[in-house]
Amino acid sequence: MKPSLPANFLWGNSVSSMQTEGAWNEGGKGMSVYDIREPKEFASDWKVATDSYHRYEEDFDLMKDLGMNCYRFQIAWSRVCPTGDGEFNEEGIAFYDRFIDALIERGIEPMICLYHFDMPLAMAEKYNGFTDRRVMDAFIRYGKKVIDSFGDKVTWWLTFNEQNLYHMPETFLISGYMRGDKTLRELYEIQHHVMMAHAHLTNYLHDTKPGKLMGGMLAHAQVYPATCKPRDVFCVQQLDEFFNQNLLRAFAGEGYSPEVMHFVKQSGFDDIYREEDLAVLASMKNDYMAFSYYASRTLNSDAIPEGTAVNNYMLFGDTPNPHLKATEWNWQIDPLGFRSIITRYYNDWRLPVFPIENGIGVIESWDGEHIIEDDYRIAYHRDHINAMKAAIFEDGAQVIGYLGWGLIDILSSQGDMRKRYGVVYVNRENHDLKDLKRVPKKSYEWLKKAIHSNGEEM
Repeated sequence: MKPSLPANFLWGNSVSSMQTEGAWNEGGKGMSVYDIREPKEFASDWKVATDSYHRYEEDFDLMKDLGMNCYRFQIAWSRVCPTGDGEFNEEGIAFYDRFIDALIERGIEPMICLYHFDMPLAMAEKYNGFTDRRVMDAFIRYGKKVIDSFGDKVTWWLTFNEQNLYHMPETFLISGYMRGDKTLRELYEIQHHVMMAHAHLTNYLHDTKPGKLMGGMLAHAQVYPATCKPRDVFCVQQLDEFFNQNLLRAFAGEGYSPEVMHFVKQSGFDDIYREEDLAVLASMKNDYMAFSYYASRTLNSDAIPEGTAVNNYMLFGDTPNPHLKATEWNWQIDPLGFRSIITRYYNDWRLPVFPIENGIGVIESWDGEHIIEDDYRIAYHRDHINAMKAAIFEDGAQVIGYLGWGLIDILSSQGDMRKRYGVVYVNRENHDLKDLKRVPKKSYEWLKKAIHSNGEEM
């Protein structure tokens, strides 16, 4: 039998407010970019989500029953500051104060994430999101307000969800970008402004709330070369440097990657990186390394056109791995990749590692009577938790905890309620809210045993 995990190990759940809260026009909340998105055949609007604004105590009771002792959630910028840079909404701040207290009362550590893609609409319309430094400044102001409000009772902090997504073409979907040609220069403006907001708020937390911990978070997919051909291997190495190591180096206090900064200079983008910015970045170091992990990917360099920027490699070179099974969404299941990332993070940076999103999204339905037999979800979490345990007990990695993604069903990142991650079913569909009843699945009891045994009962 494998050993159980440390007694202070954190087990829990991660969510974003746009995918859970609802109450889009209640409590003084301002409009966000998600509030104007129209529903589609396979996508809901975002107005109700799973109604956690009104039902969070019910959800927290389920988490407590499972044995969870950590919950990572996002503060909605537009609920705290409706226009993004105007007056703060005391009703919204009071809501999160009650929310945090309800977690603490149940023995669940709150982890605050300050941004998960839902830019206040006013900021997006006025400034085109994080392309403009004024949005960076407004975000820093908002972040300081949240730290001032909750920093005395919240230990665990993140600024941006999956921060390396701002280094990828996805940045134009998540940064409040509303107009333009989606140029490479704009991509680098966005990623730098996001990093500078992170650096300023990391230093502010450390200066004003000693003992509180700020992490840097990546969306980390292990990428393999399609073959042992040297160019496949080299392109994967480049991709890792631009998407992952560039930020990890900065999080660890080393500043940006020399390779990335050389590309910036060659491209004529170096004016984006002000001298005073780089000085702030050099003064920052995070307390832990966090990441999300769902699947691995494979890169075929032959498909990448000559002259393609590294940031766009996966638009052309992404190819299926014949050695791995995939979900309905073609995400390839790879627990060994999870272990590899954990071990490398700790080997390279000697900072505690915290995987804070992991799960499997599957189309599921409930007949209103029988339990959902989700053995595939049990297998997924079992194999990934065991891979994490191998990283700890066989590879020597220091790991803080394990947070699943959406362990109570929520809207997927595309707004598709069909894609379910939870061990608890939420009774709604994309265009039929039904009663939003919470219904534990078969995996609920399995996960409960796993958590209460601290990973021994697997």
